[in-house]
Amino acid sequence: MCGIAGIAGEADELVVKDMLARIRHRGPDDTGIYATPRNHPGAKVAMGNNRLSILDLSPAGHQPTSNEDGTVWVAYNGEIYNFAELRQELENDGHRFLSHTDTEILPHLYEKYGPDMVNRLNGMFAFALWDGMAERLWLFRDRMGVKPLYYVQVGSQLYFASEIKALLACPEIEPALDVECLPEYLALLYVPNPQTMFKGIFKLSPGYRLLWEKGRISVEPYWKMRFGPLFQASEEELSEQFHEVMVSAVRRQLISDVPIGFFLSGGLDSSALVACAAESGMSTLRCYSIAFRREHGALEQSDEDSHFARVVADRFGAKFESLPVEPEVATLLPKAIWHMDEPVADHAAIATYLICRAAKPEVTVLLSGQGADEVLGGYRVHLAHRLSRYLAHVPGPMRRTFARNLLPFLHRHAAALPFVHPGLLLAFCRFYEKLQAAADMPAEQQYSALRSYYAAGALQDLLSDEVAEATTRKPLHRFDEHFADCAGEELLNKLLYVDCKTFLPDLNLTLSDKMSMAHSIEARVPFLDNEVVDFLLRVPPNIKIKRLTQKYLLRRAFRDILPSGVLRRRKAGFGLPIRSWLQNELRDMVHDMLSEKRVRERGLLQPAAVSRMIEENMSGRQDHTLRIWALLTLELWQQTFLDNSSANFSTTESILGVGTT
Repeated sequence: MCGIAGIAGEADELVVKDMLARIRHRGPDDTGIYATPRNHPGAKVAMGNNRLSILDLSPAGHQPTSNEDGTVWVAYNGEIYNFAELRQELENDGHRFLSHTDTEILPHLYEKYGPDMVNRLNGMFAFALWDGMAERLWLFRDRMGVKPLYYVQVGSQLYFASEIKALLACPEIEPALDVECLPEYLALLYVPNPQTMFKGIFKLSPGYRLLWEKGRISVEPYWKMRFGPLFQASEEELSEQFHEVMVSAVRRQLISDVPIGFFLSGGLDSSALVACAAESGMSTLRCYSIAFRREHGALEQSDEDSHFARVVADRFGAKFESLPVEPEVATLLPKAIWHMDEPVADHAAIATYLICRAAKPEVTVLLSGQGADEVLGGYRVHLAHRLSRYLAHVPGPMRRTFARNLLPFLHRHAAALPFVHPGLLLAFCRFYEKLQAAADMPAEQQYSALRSYYAAGALQDLLSDEVAEATTRKPLHRFDEHFADCAGEELLNKLLYVDCKTFLPDLNLTLSDKMSMAHSIEARVPFLDNEVVDFLLRVPPNIKIKRLTQKYLLRRAFRDILPSGVLRRRKAGFGLPIRSWLQNELRDMVHDMLSEKRVRERGLLQPAAVSRMIEENMSGRQDHTLRIWALLTLELWQQTFLDNSSANFSTTESILGVGTT
């Protein structure tokens, strides 16, 4: 795991040095830069790497690295899990290696296969490759988007980096908010790729490669997610095969020269990874989770993560650390946003940040269950079309009356009802309210409505008149494009496809990478291993979700291994008790950051609409928690990256306390 940065079209080592300085946290162990000579008559390039040493901790792992004659150079971030097999293949061809890193195979693999070499890689990665003979720069990003890569073209020059803050070190790049992306962010809590909230700065999409040549760029996919041909085996056979595939994937991802641990929420996904590691023979299992006070968790779906995590840790003899969390978000949120680069409004980012901070003294790699829901069918939105069929039998006026009258009552009195966890009841209210509103929609439109945090009219009412006039795109237009890409697939596979193209890389994997790298920790995701994904692309949809049982295949594969309570446990989001915090400990922060005066000065939103949202949330009449969290995140993002755009790096670092606990 590392951080990379560079320029094509100019060999300015000083600028690349400044870019790398801003992302030093991604690789504190070593820094290196390659640049074409300034008197070079042809195309010029400068690129560098901050190294986090994982494999081969010796100086031989220094980057950028090259082939034998120095005509191909690579700056690389990630891990290649099948590098040993590829290295053996290349050695058989006569290639010679100076280190035992996975990085060093890349320039040699390019010599053999050209840019199609990326199809041979099983791993998570984002890397730049300079072909000096052809004077071409290639950028590659892994199939599922585990590792980030951003770029900007200014004239004939291309700037690229693992994080946007590195790009902002370049004098030619001025940070500005892309107004067209604002409705998308508010609706989804993130900006779908390839756009970012920064105008003119783009993400390289998952499974894509970029070519810079003679001052021009072209972007194309090298891998497309395709379902089938479907397996014809029985459920029992598929569950046994899937179990073997998962154990093999975890075993591959346990390869490391530094200590490894696990995110452990006590949910099905992370628990399955710990089980696989134990079966693989891992001698020391270290697991990390969070816990918060019961009164803080009353409004959340579950406050039992720490309990179930400990049950799983005890089952497999793991060392377990549960981190008590207090509402210090007012201090942590600015740091998280600085590391995140983009506004991504998911409080799981803070939880991830805290776990990685606690784990860093003991481990450098953490395995995460991220991706399981997107490839196995784990979200409620994947069940919505089935539930809608039952709901359709209830007359529309009756459904709406229930939502209009009973749901507000439950919102106000959830804590007083006996034998019911208030947070679970409130989660039901939120889901039912959205489901009944979308029940009569076509399945694809219903998915989009359930993924959005605003109905179209409500979102327009929130935007200022100037922003509403300036935005021309539908906020959910990326969903429409991706549904068109997978037309003809079964419905569940369509939903998983769109999740894997948007929600997974742009929210879940973004926060996982940025928050772990904030503490120089590598987060690995075995559920997104090539062999796991390829296997699941061939599993019939009715085995991913059987009737109303989600992730059925995973539950069946581990039914004799995991505790029964974990197997039966409801899906609960990983994060913090922000519903309680926003109404209590963070109340002053909300009123300060989102005051009518401040909102009016920004000119992006309607001050009265924001104030009404806050008042309804504070009174308990409505649950606007994530909408308010998104507005808080947006305001702090603007303060961090737009208001301080003229500040130098050291000043920004001191303001936010980045790099400190």
